Amino acid sequence: MSSSSSPQSFDLIVIGAGPGGYVCAFRAAQLGLKVALIDKRATLGGTCLNVGCIPSKALLASSEHFLFAQKHAGEHGIKIDGVSIDVPAMLKKKDGIVSKLTGGVAALAKARKVTVLTGEAKFTSANTVAVGDQQLTAKNIVIATGSAPVELPFMKFDGETIISSDHAIALSAVPKKLVVVGGGAIGLELGSVWARLGADVTIVEFLPKIAATYDDDIARNFTRILQKQGLKIECGAKVTGFANGILTAERDGKILEFPADKVLVAVGRRPYADNLDLAAAGVELTDKKRIKVDAHLKTTAPGVWAIGDVIDGPMLAHKAEEDGVAVAEWIAGKPGHINWDLMPAIIYTDPEVASVGLGEDAAKAKGIAINVGKFNFAANARALANDAGDGYVKIIADAKTDKILGAQILGKNAGELISEIVTHMEYGGSAEDLARTVHAHPTMSEAVKEAAMAVSKSAIHAI
Repeated sequence: MSSSSSPQSFDLIVIGAGPGGYVCAFRAAQLGLKVALIDKRATLGGTCLNVGCIPSKALLASSEHFLFAQKHAGEHGIKIDGVSIDVPAMLKKKDGIVSKLTGGVAALAKARKVTVLTGEAKFTSANTVAVGDQQLTAKNIVIATGSAPVELPFMKFDGETIISSDHAIALSAVPKKLVVVGGGAIGLELGSVWARLGADVTIVEFLPKIAATYDDDIARNFTRILQKQGLKIECGAKVTGFANGILTAERDGKILEFPADKVLVAVGRRPYADNLDLAAAGVELTDKKRIKVDAHLKTTAPGVWAIGDVIDGPMLAHKAEEDGVAVAEWIAGKPGHINWDLMPAIIYTDPEVASVGLGEDAAKAKGIAINVGKFNFAANARALANDAGDGYVKIIADAKTDKILGAQILGKNAGELISEIVTHMEYGGSAEDLARTVHAHPTMSEAVKEAAMAVSKSAIHAI
């Protein structure tokens, strides 16, 4: 179709086929809308499936298996001699998982009769976009173009020595010395992968602690566990440059030097809407360069919506999915729902760290009277059987009403365990509600129940 011919018409055009975009498109198709889904990649799934959440989790799993075989199997009476790492085989396993999932998304798009176009979309008006020489028009358009790694201006990515997370999931060999700039989820996860495989890994963090959004006690214990695993962690250090194989940083007026053959810069992600020509549609940005939206995710342009990483809020795949479903339902005239206050966040190291709602430190800073219940995995039978005795569950509840305000978990499978707390919080449940919910024995989830009981100092298996 040439640009001079009539534009192809849809009920909805979704730009970006990551978790937010494709979920929005699929939900809209379920509700009877004629939908087009556009992405610049040949494979669907966006950053998450192609170079983010999924490949990193595949490498985390593979590297955990290697570490178990190398260092912990003997404790279980399993003798394995001559354990070695085959990086290309590991990458092939990772790529196979990615291919299966991106292919699955493509199959779902076909089954739901969603029109998929490959290429960069550009607005020509508020209800028209161009993809190459094709013109598409729709009453409603959703921007779901996600985010990109933040690049340090004095240490630009070269893909060889100064690398982003995109590169760090595809290294052909284990680096001897890897310095990770940034102690957030991405840096800690990928740093853990390569440390398990034999790299000498140093985390350099500008803030006073890693996992900065978590309570101080969680971050402190998490740091101790990672250091025990061999990761070097340097906090309060401002990176100043890299030259001749040395990364330099400044702390308390002193210059620190870190030898590195690879430097992974993981200092965050930025909203990505670079080539959309938002001005042509009348879409405005906030001061923080995110797309400005109202409470129903409508932009300043009529009929144009935005979801996920390009708008305010945590840059999380599940947050983008929830945005996408709600927008599809609003467009279809249905009552969409999102609870932005209950977005769980997870760092997928071993042990994992997970949180939801208000932390203990944040609650105290706001002057909220709280009761806190903690329970250590060291007192949980299944955790000990699973070599998962490190860490604990912490539940924060309102001192007057007992309503659960938040929770943080440091421990194996914390990302799975946090979900039932989110569920209780969704209906406004109390710590007592959670404590009186039956949990099977022996399971690690019993630590969640005991932490809820500990809010009222009623934990059975703790003093």
